[in-house]
Amino acid sequence: MFVSLLAAAFPVLAQQVPSALATAGDVAALPGGAWLALDKRALRLVGPDGAERASLALRPRQFDVRAGAGGALVLVVDANTERALPVIADTADTADAATGTLRALPALPETGFGIEAACLYRDAQRLDHAFLVAKDGQAQQWLLGPTPRLVRHLALPPGVKHCRVDDATATLYVGEAGLGLWAYDADPESGGTRRPVDLRAPFGKLAGGAGAIAVLPGGVAALDAKGTLHAWRHVNGAWQAQAPLAIQANGLAAGAPLLAHAKDGWRPAGLAWTTKEAPARTLPIVTARAQTEPVARAGDAADDPAIWVHPSDPGGARVLGTNKKQGLLVYDLQGRQLQLLESGRLNNVDVRQDLRFGAERFDLAMATQRDENAMVLFAINATGKVAEAARIPTPLDDIYGACLYRTPQGGLDAFVNDKDGRYLHYRITRAADRFGAELKRSFRLASQPEGCVADDRTGLLFMGEEDRGVWVADADASRPAVPRMVLPVGDVLHADVEGMGIYHGSKGNWLVVSSQGNNSYVVLDAAPPFRVRGAFRIGIDAQAGIDGASETDGLDVTSARLGGPYAKGLLVVQDGHKRLPDGPQNFKLVAWEDVERALKLE
Repeated sequence: MFVSLLAAAFPVLAQQVPSALATAGDVAALPGGAWLALDKRALRLVGPDGAERASLALRPRQFDVRAGAGGALVLVVDANTERALPVIADTADTADAATGTLRALPALPETGFGIEAACLYRDAQRLDHAFLVAKDGQAQQWLLGPTPRLVRHLALPPGVKHCRVDDATATLYVGEAGLGLWAYDADPESGGTRRPVDLRAPFGKLAGGAGAIAVLPGGVAALDAKGTLHAWRHVNGAWQAQAPLAIQANGLAAGAPLLAHAKDGWRPAGLAWTTKEAPARTLPIVTARAQTEPVARAGDAADDPAIWVHPSDPGGARVLGTNKKQGLLVYDLQGRQLQLLESGRLNNVDVRQDLRFGAERFDLAMATQRDENAMVLFAINATGKVAEAARIPTPLDDIYGACLYRTPQGGLDAFVNDKDGRYLHYRITRAADRFGAELKRSFRLASQPEGCVADDRTGLLFMGEEDRGVWVADADASRPAVPRMVLPVGDVLHADVEGMGIYHGSKGNWLVVSSQGNNSYVVLDAAPPFRVRGAFRIGIDAQAGIDGASETDGLDVTSARLGGPYAKGLLVVQDGHKRLPDGPQNFKLVAWEDVERALKLE
C-alpha cells in the first residue's frame, strides 16, 4: 500500500531539485530520491541524478501523487482526451540504477465535462479517491481500483483550477481563481459543508483569488494571483493566517521545505513552518454486509429501522424501515424490498414479538404518524408479512420518536415523544377485536428528544435528548419516571443523539447509539455504571460496492442468530447519504461479529 505523499516526501524534498526539472510545470519527490515531473508533452520519472528513467507521452494538464515505499500512485489529466489517468510509478531501484517504470492504468470513465482540476484523496480505510472538477464547478468523486466507481457528484465554485486534499483531516481544498480558497469535506459520507479559508479583497487578503495549493502538516498554503505565498494553520476549526511572502511564484510542491516555482525554476519557498498538531483520533471502521434497495423518495426520507425475527427460519428475518414521505417498507436480509405500506409520514418504528392479549398472540410493530400525531400499529404474521392493524390518536402537537416495551406479563407498552420534550407512556390494549391505548404516565426532557429504546430484560428506558445526551429512566408504568443522565454529549458522543438499540449478549448487554454529529456509533453497557466500550464508523466495502453510513437517524440491533454473516446478530442503520453512486437514502446491514471484533467486545 502507498502512504501519504506528505509524510513520505518531506524527508526527501530537502534534497535539491535536479536542474533538469527547472522548467517542469509540476514536480513531486518520491522515496529513494526519485522525482516525478510534468512538461507539455509527458509525465516523466527522473532519478536523483536528474536523468530520465521513464516517460509517458501525453499532453498533461496537472497531476497529484500519493507516494510510498518503492513507488507512487499518480493521477494525471490528459488534456487531449479530457480523461483522468491513474499511473503507477515504480521507483524501487531508481536510486541505484537506471531503472524505473511508469505504468498507465485504464483511464477513468468520461465525466461529460472538461477537467480543469484533479486531485487524490486517501481515506481512513486507505482507499484511494479522485476528485475531478470542471470549469463551471461540476465535480465528481471517484473510488479508484480495478473497476473505478463513481462515488458522488459535488457542486464546487466556478473557476477552480487547483485542488488538493489533506488526508489526515479529510479536507478538500479548492482554489477559486476569482474569489479565494475554500475547504470542503472530502469524506464521501459528508453533507458537502463549505468553509472559506481566505478570500480576495475586500473579503479577505488574497489578490485576485487562489492559485496553486499545497497541503502542510496542520495547515495549507496557496499562491494568489500576484504570486504571493499565503499559509494558514488549522486550529480549533478555524484557519489562522501566517505572514504572506511575496515570492512571485506560479507553482507549489508540498514538502520540507515547501517548494515554489518561479522564473529561475524550483526552489525553497522560504516558508518557516512547524507544527505541534496532535494526531487525529481515529475510530475503528466496519463495513456493511448488505444494503437495502433505496427508498422511493429523494431527500431526507428514510428514517428508522426495526428487526423482526422469524420464529423458525433464521434467514427469514425482516427489516422494517420508515420512509418519512411515504410509509413503511419491509426488506429481507439481502436488502430486497418485499412490501410497501403507504401509511403516510411515518417517523420511528419498533417491533415486539409474542405479545399476549388474553388468548390471542401477536407480533406487532408501531410507528409514529406525523400528519395525524398518531401511533400506527402493524401486525406481522408468521411468514413476516406486515399489515396495518390500528391507528391510535395522541394529544401531542408534533409526534416524533417512539419505542416499545414488552412488559413482564407479555403485554405491550409504547413510549412516544414530542419535539417539545414531552413523553407519553401508553399501555396497548385489545378489546372486541380492536387495539386501543391507555395513558399510564407522562414526563419530559428539557429539549428535543427522538430516539429511545426499552430493555425488556432490565426494565430500563433509554432516551436520547438530541443536543444533550442519553438519559435512563424506569420503563415500569407503576414507578415514577425520573430521567438520569447516562452519557452526555462530549468527546465520545456528538450531537445530534439519534437512534438507539440494545444488544443482549452472552458476555454483556450493550446499548448502541447513533452519534450523528461525527458519523459514528457509540457502544456502552446497558446497565450501571453504563461504561463506554468504544465507538466505530461504517465505511466503504469497495469490492461489494456498498458505501459507508453517515448522519444516521435510526438504528436497531438484535442478538438473534440469523445465520450466515449474522450468526452473532445484526445491526441495521439508516444511511443519511447514499453514495456509490448518489441516490435516495437506504439502510445498511452490519454483522454484529464485525462490531464485536472492532471494539474487542468478545
